[in-house]
Amino acid sequence: MSYRADDERYKRQPYNRSGRSGLRLPAVSLGLWHNFGDDRPVENSRAILRRAFDLGVTHFDLANNYGVPYGSAERTFGRILREDFLPYRDELIISTKAGYDMWPGPYGEWGSRKYLLASLDQSLGRMGLDYVDIFYSHRPDPDTPLEETMGALDRAVRSGKALYAGISNYSPEQTAQAARIMRELGTPLLIHQPSYSMINRWIEDGLLDTLEEAGMGCIVFSPLAQGVLTDRYLKGVPADSRAATSRFLTPDRIDRELARDLDEIARGRGQTLAQMALSWTLRDPRVTSVLIGASSVGQLEDNVACVDGPAFTEDELDAIDKITGPRAAAGR
Repeated sequence: MSYRADDERYKRQPYNRSGRSGLRLPAVSLGLWHNFGDDRPVENSRAILRRAFDLGVTHFDLANNYGVPYGSAERTFGRILREDFLPYRDELIISTKAGYDMWPGPYGEWGSRKYLLASLDQSLGRMGLDYVDIFYSHRPDPDTPLEETMGALDRAVRSGKALYAGISNYSPEQTAQAARIMRELGTPLLIHQPSYSMINRWIEDGLLDTLEEAGMGCIVFSPLAQGVLTDRYLKGVPADSRAATSRFLTPDRIDRELARDLDEIARGRGQTLAQMALSWTLRDPRVTSVLIGASSVGQLEDNVACVDGPAFTEDELDAIDKITGPRAAAGR
């Protein structure tokens, strides 16, 4: 059955300007890190992407090594783009990244010009695109001059293979230096993608101020701390959960007391714990968008509903800080 997007989609999501650029991103964006590789049914991936767009989620975020095996998330997305979303390409923000390991040998990771531009070409081929909207340096390279990495991003934009450039996982100091280099090259950085959640607040120690000064946006990932800030683990660790099956989250990182305390505040707000955690990351106007993952349409709908939550009261923010403060400091 052919796909026709919901005519009401743009009434369901606020759109925030990314820094001082002309680009606005949905408050909630969809990341394809998990659940879109060859190990997952393509029809489930298709259903999630369709429903996301119907809910006003116009931004789909990928990286070269997303999916099992590497590259498969981009291939899955490319297939669904061709079959469902091609008429809507100009309504979509599609991003990809390069920086982590992708292929063997000395040119398959980090931040060299060789790797970044080759990876971008491969990503475009897997997705069947002429360009991506945002191309990121996925992590800083300690052994490559920052001028070379930023020069590759500048080249990607000037070649027309990317419309904007971004960085991810850079410290405040590295971000300020990268922004200066890109301004001098004439291709200002659009956005930074850091991790951020109620129990991982490192960006509050300088990065948000740096981004504001540089005129860059901020799109945060892992806002639910790999599922810790959901109701998934309130009663234990389910056998099919990420904590039981993934190397990215282990049972020893689950703080059930913290989750239960936060869940009580969320229920008082009329939200699920996940919805409150997402709303919390968006409370700061310097945060342009929050990246969510989804393994089902139901989970997607629950998370996107965070935009309908009430504003936080000072008492609620104080209560959250009392619960997460020491743990958040330890996670920086």
